Formats: sequence, C-alpha cells, structure tokens
Amino acid sequence: MPTFDDALEEVGGFGLYQKITFFLICLTSAMFSYLYVGFVFLAVTPDHWCRSPGVTGLRDKCNWSLEQEKNYTLPVGRAGSSSYSQCERYDIDWNSSTGSCENPLPFVHNGSRDLPLTTCQDGWVFKNGSFPSIVTEFELVCADAWKLDLTQACLNLGFMLGTILMGYAADMFGRKLSFLIATFVTSVVGLVVTFIPNYTWFLVFRTLQGLCSKGSWLCAYVFITELVGLEYRRTVGILYQVCYSTGMMLLPAVAYFLPAWRNLQLATTIPNFLFLTYYWLIPESPRWMLSQNKSAEAMNVIQKMAKRNGKSLSKKFETITVEECNDHLGHPSFVDLVRTPQIRKHTLILMFNWFATALVYQGLVMRLGTLGGNIYLDFFISGAVEIPAAILILLVIERIGRRLPFAAGGLLSGASCLIAAFIPENISWLATAIAFVGKLGITVSFEMVVFVNAELYPTFIRNLGVSVCSALCDIGGIAAPFIVYRLSDIWMGTPLVVFGVIGLISGGLVLLLPETKGLTLPDTIEDVENIRRPKIKVPKTSYQLVVLHSTDVKDPAAVKMVVEA
Repeated sequence: MPTFDDALEEVGGFGLYQKITFFLICLTSAMFSYLYVGFVFLAVTPDHWCRSPGVTGLRDKCNWSLEQEKNYTLPVGRAGSSSYSQCERYDIDWNSSTGSCENPLPFVHNGSRDLPLTTCQDGWVFKNGSFPSIVTEFELVCADAWKLDLTQACLNLGFMLGTILMGYAADMFGRKLSFLIATFVTSVVGLVVTFIPNYTWFLVFRTLQGLCSKGSWLCAYVFITELVGLEYRRTVGILYQVCYSTGMMLLPAVAYFLPAWRNLQLATTIPNFLFLTYYWLIPESPRWMLSQNKSAEAMNVIQKMAKRNGKSLSKKFETITVEECNDHLGHPSFVDLVRTPQIRKHTLILMFNWFATALVYQGLVMRLGTLGGNIYLDFFISGAVEIPAAILILLVIERIGRRLPFAAGGLLSGASCLIAAFIPENISWLATAIAFVGKLGITVSFEMVVFVNAELYPTFIRNLGVSVCSALCDIGGIAAPFIVYRLSDIWMGTPLVVFGVIGLISGGLVLLLPETKGLTLPDTIEDVENIRRPKIKVPKTSYQLVVLHSTDVKDPAAVKMVVEA
C-alpha cells in the first residue's frame, strides 16, 4: 500500500505549498529567540550604589559633584579596587550630621576614615541615564541578586515541563491545535508580564511563559518536518534554527530603540498574536491525521498541496498509510536505557552533552550582559556566528559524518573559553572575539546532538531515549545564570573556566560514541550493541516518520525515521 512519503514524492517534497508554509513557521522560530535569550536586555544591571537618607539636600546645598557625593557617602569596594562599594554605605544620618560642606565626614582619625558601615537598607541609586530593567525596578542587586538568576531558572523549568506536556498534546490532539493553543497562552501571559507590579508575580508568569512558549516552538518544528519529503527534513530542521538565529540578530535593534524592559516585553509579545491567524493559513499535519485514521482530511490537504505545487496525484494514492513500528520486545522502560553496555554508554554521554551544550550556550549569551561593552553589537555578533555553524553542518554532516563535527564543536568551545578566560583585561576585545569562536563551536554541538541522539537508540525506545537525554538540556539552562552572575563576582573569568572544562569534557566524550553516517537506524537492542559492525546486506527501505520529543532551545524536536524492510 502506498505510504505518505510516496505521496509526498509525487506531489513535491518541497514545492511552493511547503515553502510558503515553511516561511510562516520560520517567523515563529525567530520570535521564540526573543524569549529564550532576550533576558540579557530585560535584566540590564547599570552602575548602582546605596541611597543615603538626607544626602540629596546636602548635595544641593554644597553643590557636590557625583564623585564628591560618592566619596563622602560610600566606602571603597573590595580590596585592591578603586571603585566604590555597590552594597554598603557609611552609617550616617545626613539629616542630622554636624559636618560642614568642606569636611562633612565625622570620625576621621589620623587622615583615615573610621566610620561604621551599613547595607543599602534605604534602597539604591542607579546611574543617571540608565533605562528601567527588572533589576532597577525590583532592585535585584546585592543580597537579592540571586533573585535575578531565579527568574531565568524558572523560565527554563517551564521549558522542561512544557516540552513534555506539549509533546504529548501534539501527539494526542494534533500539531496545529497544540501550536495554536500554546501560542495563545504564551501571548496572553507575555502581555500580562508587561504589567506585572512586583517580583513575585513576575516570577510566576515568567514560569508560565516557559511552560507554553517552547511547546509552541516544538509543535511548529515537528509540523514542518512532517510536511516535507525525506531528503529535505534535515535541511528544513537546520534552516528553522537559522531563523531562530536571525531573530536573535534582530533583537539588539529592537532593544536599542525600546530599552525600557516593559516596552521591550510588549514589542516582543504583540507579534505572537498574529500567529493565531495560522488557523486559516496552515493545515494540520496530514501525516498526523493519517496516524489518527483521518484519511479523508489528510487527502484534502495532499490534494491542495499537489494543486499549489502544480502537480497531480495519481489514483494509486486513493488510500495511503503511515505505519508505526511496534518492537517485538514490548513496551519501553527507563531500565532499557541502561540495561546493556553500549546503550548505557550512549545514554550517559548524551545526557552530559545535552546538559553541557545548553549550559555553555546560554551561559555565553548571558555573559554578554556582564562585560560592560557595547551589549547591542556583542549580542548581534553572538547571533551572527550561529549562521556559519548551520552552514558547516549542512556541508559536512553527509561527507565526514556526525561524530567528528559533534566532538569538534565541544572541543572548540571548551578551548576557546579557557583561552578567553586568561586574556588580560587591557585587551578584552580579544577575549570577546575568542569567546565568539566558542559560541560557534557550542552551536555546532547543539545542532548535532539532536541527530546523533536519534540515531543511537533502537526503534522501540528512540522516543524515550531522546526525551530522557534532552531533559538535561533545561537543567543546564537552570544552572547557567547562577554560574554566570554569581561566579563572576569572584573573578570575571571564572564562568569561562567552568564552561571551558565542561566543553572539553563533552567534546572528548563524543569521541567514545560510534559513527552513524551511512548506517540504517537500529531497530533492536542487538543492532545497537553491534552498531560498529557494518551490515553485509541492506534491503531496500522505505522511510516512515514518527515524532520524537526533545527539550532543547535551541532544542529542536528530533525526527525518528523508522526503517522498514
């Protein structure tokens, strides 16, 4: 009986119909980047210092400059620093101070200050000209700085839970319906975040944003890979992520013209409502409809596809199927992922790589907000380096295989981060440039881990294997802000050292995996255990598609190509 892949080949695997649909879907990928990495602009932390009660009137009376005010009210920062403390001030009530304009500080002994200190219990003063961010509005600095990390961690927690939820919903209720519902919820929640009055509610709705937004992105990815022919699936999957990178490159321009965080949040939320028009513009996945025995509806979509592509569907396709492979070993379980030596090795290595790639990727993006340079230019370059990564993968993945590019990405990112960490501050531009090379490397790893993960498990546990391994991705995202923002307080290079070590380890572990280029997908555990042994005879195959669930943000859904003799 003819299959859906056979029908796609006849009506056009990537004709005009699919290209228009692909363009519409890519717009959603670009918008998702604003939520995934836009935190850098929402959480800008300007220079700040403790507010001292009464000092404003004295400053006006004595005509102090800002430098004089800081000198009289703030101690010097950490040892060896010439800057003023951001989290402590002199414990002086300037409303009742007995000092004069020329000598305002009491308790000066032998030319040195012997003054009691206190924390910023009366709040902070932020540098003039700084635009409102969640940091300035909710005062997420000093003792409360960890709350800034928590907001991004909760977003990633939402990603992790939402991906699993939306993965099941997409299989049960359809790709289009799940996409539309997730988009609607994400848009409404994003709109609410714009008007959030306090930190607690911001944290709650930030988590809800993550719960649905990544699910929407995932459903769109799955949908477009199901709508094109076999030979185009890898290409559209990578180009879908290129659109994400393009959105990332455009974000600095939006943030530059709308620097206040509420305005930026509103500007990056409203376009999502336009995606609700896809109810009329895109079809349901015909492959999913066939799997649900909705043959008539699927045939209507295929006929429309053929008409738009200038093709015709022959009568032999009056009945088509999408078959599922049921492994004779029974229902999959978590134990199957560690039961045998090779699968156990694959599981542990892939879990670490999902964690490492997400941690280093998000960490390098977040670090741009701590460098003090031109954040808009740095962020643009960070997105631009992802484009060559996608091109490299398209050029080499079928020529030299999966393992070497995958390993090279991790090793390159690790080495670059370690080198950048020890470059002197007076040539910080060089450290930034080398860190961008590391960003390119980790992007390659992120792109590759999806393909490799899907190709190293037998059919009956492939969905489970990818889901479990990729769950570590969002755990890496949860850890990233704490490493970037807290460890940089110790030394600016500390996060890079951590990323470097983790990147090198992940790249090295990849070399222990087998090469899967040119091999048919394994159907049984025995196939995996003997995966290094080439099969003498490979029968003619037809390819069927079943959706794999994945949790990455760059975290595309894997596509399981079931090979049937």
